[in-house]
Amino acid sequence: MSRVGVVGIGHTKFGNLSQYDLGDVMAYAATDALKDAGFLERRKEIDQVIVGNMASGLFCHQSAVASSVISKMDMEPVPAELVENGPASGASAIKIGYMAVASGMADIVLVIGGEVMRKVTGWTGTEYVATMLHPEAEYDMGLTLPGFGGMFTRMYMEKYGLTERDLALLAVKNHANGAKNKYAHIQAECTIEAIADGPEANVVNTYVAEPLRMYSTCPVSDGAAALLLVNMDSPKAKLFSKKPVRIAGIASATDTHCVHNRKDPLKLEAVRIAAEKAYAMAGLSPKDISFAELHDAFSILELAISEEVGFFERGKSFLAVRKGETAIDGRLPINTSGGLKSKGHPVGATGTSQAVE
Repeated sequence: MSRVGVVGIGHTKFGNLSQYDLGDVMAYAATDALKDAGFLERRKEIDQVIVGNMASGLFCHQSAVASSVISKMDMEPVPAELVENGPASGASAIKIGYMAVASGMADIVLVIGGEVMRKVTGWTGTEYVATMLHPEAEYDMGLTLPGFGGMFTRMYMEKYGLTERDLALLAVKNHANGAKNKYAHIQAECTIEAIADGPEANVVNTYVAEPLRMYSTCPVSDGAAALLLVNMDSPKAKLFSKKPVRIAGIASATDTHCVHNRKDPLKLEAVRIAAEKAYAMAGLSPKDISFAELHDAFSILELAISEEVGFFERGKSFLAVRKGETAIDGRLPINTSGGLKSKGHPVGATGTSQAVE
């Protein structure tokens, strides 16, 4: 199996890009990555393009978005495929690109993840995102992703003693990080006084799905991010302006689609299994990790995922947050980009954006 490395990265600003076509947004990030690799003028030598996107047909009334990106970038006849896997669409696109290179089927693969979600209202967008839920047992019953986030948060609180103030501490941390990130949707710090302790906190930080509040929920964002992958064992690895950064480990897993079929909804088994596989592939352990980008569409997920990947004991991650251990200058910085909470969550772009970080 060939070694796979990253030789170029690209990223748009996350935020409200609804005035732009999705293909243009993705093409911007891809062009950025190709320029970073010194390969823009030779882009037709790319063997494969993989595009990650969750719901362009709903949000933008556009399907075949992979072909759209190819045309926007004048890259015909390079083959392009679309990967849809819910919030994992961008990460899955990277995995498919990795597999193409590692298998020897391709030497150079461009991976792009993107989403434009703000062409519709917030209510409509929430409904569109909810289509990833089980159709009969969840979606038809009126459940939404924020609703699930609220229920998950309540269960965690009752079992481990997490407080709403602990969630506010996460928001303060991630807003501080996002304020330093030029690509972040929300580039503004917040204080614990304003969103938890002060007299106006309940007004400033209202409930979205009790006990989940606004500052514990990611914004609806548009944006794209891209990576150029290369076979490090091929002579083509020398064509680029930068030395490849090897992808040491990559893995994924699944759990039951219907959440109530899980033995313990607080256990994110797919996360645990994928992390264990990636560690084994890389020859690493949780103790070897110096910083991490974790999926925090709702702040509770940063805590739960940090436990599943082995950084903290189950039910103890929020204690580390209280001590500042996951701050940007802490023992194990988590979501230095601002996370989804501050950087934003254009669903199809999130996995590629985290890899770019």
